[in-house]
Parts: sequence; C-alpha cells; structure tokens
Amino acid sequence: MSSNVNSVKNTLKVAFGLCAVCSIVISSAAVILKPMQTANEILDRNKNILVAAGLFDPSVHTNADVAGMFSEFTPRLVNLDEGRYLTDEEQQSLGLDPQTYDQQSAKNDPAMSEALTGTDDVASIRRRAAYATVYVIDNEQGEGYQTVVIPVSGYGLWGIMYGYLALEGDGNTVRGIGFYDHQETPGLGGEISNPRWQEQWLGKQIYNEDMDIAFRVSKGGGQGEYQVDALAGATLTSRGVENMIEFWLGERGFAPFLRNEVQS
Repeated sequence: MSSNVNSVKNTLKVAFGLCAVCSIVISSAAVILKPMQTANEILDRNKNILVAAGLFDPSVHTNADVAGMFSEFTPRLVNLDEGRYLTDEEQQSLGLDPQTYDQQSAKNDPAMSEALTGTDDVASIRRRAAYATVYVIDNEQGEGYQTVVIPVSGYGLWGIMYGYLALEGDGNTVRGIGFYDHQETPGLGGEISNPRWQEQWLGKQIYNEDMDIAFRVSKGGGQGEYQVDALAGATLTSRGVENMIEFWLGERGFAPFLRNEVQS
C-alpha cells in the first residue's frame, strides 16, 4: 500500500516538475523572441508602406533594402477630429510614439476611440481610433510634401480590408495603394492585391474642384479621372473599397488633416 502511495507521489512530483520546466522554457522563449517578432512586424509594415507609395518593387528589392528606403519617411501622429499633428507635448502626455502606435489596438480601446453608427460608418468599421499615424516624405524644396501615406480600412465581402493609400504632395492625386490583410475570395475580391489592378489607381484624383469626394470604383470606369475599374465578379468587394475611400478621405477620416496640413 505504501509503495503505491509513494509511486503516486513520485509521479505527481515528476509531472509538476515537468510543468514547471516547460512553463519556464515557454516564458523564456516568448521573452527572447518578442524583439524579433516586433522587428518583423515593423519590417512588414514599412515594406507595405513602400509598396503602396510605389517605391518598393518585390522583383527588384529585398527586405534588406527596406530600412534604407523607409528612412525617407517621417511618421507623424494625427488628431483625426481636429485635423492636425499632435505636438510633442501631447504625444508625451498621451504616452504615444508614432513609431510604435498601434491604430488597430487603439480602435478597440473605448478611451482611445469612438463608436461609429449610421451614415458615419460608411466603411462598416464600427469604431475609429482618435489618432492615426501618417507617413510623409518632405518636399525637396523644403515646403510641403512629396508623398503622404495614410492607413485605410473598410469592410469587403468577408471581413475588414486593411491597406495604405499613398497620395502625391497635393493631397489629392493617388500615387498608389496596397492591401496587406483581407479575407476576400481568391481570384475575385482577392484581386485587390493584384498589382495589375492596383496600377490603374496611379494618377487618379480623389476630390473634384469643389473638394468633394469624386472617386469611384465602377464597372468599366478605369478611364475616368476619378475612377478605377471594379473587380469582375466582386461587386461587394468593389463597393467596400469605394466606401473605404469615401470614409477615410472624408470628414470623419483624413479630410480635415489633408486640408490643414497638406493642401493648405
């Protein structure tokens, strides 16, 4: 009887010992790998921004080129409601850093975001963060910008599409677009990631002369100044992309910022 009890005790000791060792190993691995994971996330983000701006060609460039190419950009935090850059003092007070600010996490924090309803939520994203990071390349002449890249997101057919829209220094002419995360159907809505479809965005205008949003994603509309051709067999995805642009280039998105800081 006592031998059985000792056997059970020994088994439990070994089991608890193994659990403790495994826990330590897993915790240590997480701590060790965290910096590497963060570095990879930053690399991926920066590369996507470069792709949207038409500066990174995967057939020519490699990940080793990203850091040097991205150094041209300056990330800056924007107060979306007020349409202006945050001051250094405001960033310190809020504990925000444009290099590491996570807009999607902030969107899910009620203290850092606001709920959207009805016509305010044309992109069907439900909540919008109070602040966003934009990425700018200064004009060589020292005034204004050469390139402005803004984050965009909106609901497609199956889920939220995330990407970056690059504008010329006038804050109106499209320099490029790129999507880095979406759930659209391969071969149909998934073609938003096709470079050939994205190429037609180059040079398109977002606003008309009255500064109203004129951009459309419409069937057979690739030839218009304000239009790109809709995706074949992907009506809801195409509509989602159009709604995404309408929201983020509208008054609840970056329109106040573009007026105050870029187009002025």
